[in-house]
Amino acid sequence: EMEAKHTRKMQALRDEMDLRRKTEIHELEERKNTQISELMGNHEGAFGAIKNYYNDITAKNMALINLLKEQVEDLKKKETVLEKEKAAVLLQNKQLIEPLQEAQELVAELQKKLVHYYRDKEALTNSKAHLKITQKELKDLQWEHEVLEQRFSKVQEERDELYQKFTKAINEVQQKTGFKNLLLERKLQGLLNLLEKKEVELSEIVAASSLDPSLLSHKLENVLSSKNATIQDLQLQLARVCKAHNDMLQTFEAKLTAFGIPVDNLGFQPLSFPFPGQ
Repeated sequence: EMEAKHTRKMQALRDEMDLRRKTEIHELEERKNTQISELMGNHEGAFGAIKNYYNDITAKNMALINLLKEQVEDLKKKETVLEKEKAAVLLQNKQLIEPLQEAQELVAELQKKLVHYYRDKEALTNSKAHLKITQKELKDLQWEHEVLEQRFSKVQEERDELYQKFTKAINEVQQKTGFKNLLLERKLQGLLNLLEKKEVELSEIVAASSLDPSLLSHKLENVLSSKNATIQDLQLQLARVCKAHNDMLQTFEAKLTAFGIPVDNLGFQPLSFPFPGQ
């Protein structure tokens, strides 16, 4: 009974499981069929879109090919025309080679002239600027020249006046100095002569008298010292006068040089007195 009961349960369970399996298989088949239908519909739609897309591309390509064919024919025609034009241009170029060379040589020469033109233009500009500066300097120099001429005329008048004064002063100083020197020389010569006479008289007195020679020599030395002092004083005065005369001549010559007057134009040679003892 247990075995039969168990067998019945097993059979019922097997039937239930078979029914469930069939039910699930049926559901799976329905889902599979649904998915297949959806996939087929999607594939058909995509295929139709792709077909339409490629049909459009094909149509466009065909139109483009036709258009390109027409363009190729037009280009061939244009090429033929251009070949003819090319031949004509080549012929024309052959005819223009010599004029072109001449024109190139002319352009090169003109370029050289243009370079020289720019240089000459720059030099002309510089020359004009320099000319303006030179003209301004010339005006300034002319003005300075007029001023200098006026100053020169005034200096000439002052020079002539100074020349007359110096000439007159030179003559006066020479006369006074010569006269004074002559007086001093005569006075000195007279003193020397007097000294010689006194020495002769003293010698005669010493010879005629019986004076003490040492006392007489002492007095004589005093007299000689006094006379020598007088002579030295006269010589110093003469030296001072000669120096003043020579200094005056040097100053006069310096003034003449400063005013541009040569000493030879004086008409006479100023005398310079030597110092005593020279």
